[in-house]
Amino acid sequence: MPDLKSHPVWDAGTRWFHWINVLCVVALMAAGLVILNAGSLDISNAGKIKLKTVHASIGYVFTINLIWRFIWAFLGNRYAKLSAVLPGGKGYLHALRSYVVAFFSGHPEQYIGHNPVGRLGAVLLFLLITIQAVTGLVLAGTDLFLPPFGHWIAQWVAAPGIAPDTLVPYAPAMYDETAYQSMRAFRKLFSVTHVYNFYFLIATIVLHVAAVIMTDIREGGSIISAMFTGRKTLRGRPIDEDYSSHD
Repeated sequence: MPDLKSHPVWDAGTRWFHWINVLCVVALMAAGLVILNAGSLDISNAGKIKLKTVHASIGYVFTINLIWRFIWAFLGNRYAKLSAVLPGGKGYLHALRSYVVAFFSGHPEQYIGHNPVGRLGAVLLFLLITIQAVTGLVLAGTDLFLPPFGHWIAQWVAAPGIAPDTLVPYAPAMYDETAYQSMRAFRKLFSVTHVYNFYFLIATIVLHVAAVIMTDIREGGSIISAMFTGRKTLRGRPIDEDYSSHD
């Protein structure tokens, strides 16, 4: 049997992004579920404002962390780069078929970085959290008049004689009714997308965790511990080892 060998894989920037993202997603989901059920929980308008403010504050951390990850895709090591995360490129389909066949035949191929199926999962997760971040920023502007869009929303809905920068949530006397209803119609698409994307994101995260556990068991590649230590322990020669000599 080949000896076990430890390979450097996830650099500090990638690991910090991952765990900050995990904490933000859990906190956002908890606050979001309370907000969605505010009516049945008999939460007052003042309580809703506090909840939405907390939700938005966590959302800013979530969004900044996501932006950091996109920057790190150009600054990090080989496995952090977009080319190593996004599916596609020369030979990708062949590698995907080979990986799936080997996995279900009981002789899974090992990768230091993302395997071909993992790259599909990664791009889906990045797409979903990006949608959630963008729609969340728009909703923060329409609900609480928070940056980056709140200033323009406030200018849109402020009643004549009311300074836009003085607007507060749930104060209809300060709003022009026609403009406010137009804004709410504009907001609806973002609100619906945010809610349904939230449920889709939950389902995808559950599948992601299940896939990581299954792959870790089948391949024995210490995928979970690698996100803590930055190193993956593998038996035998990984498919992508030839390209990692400079890491």
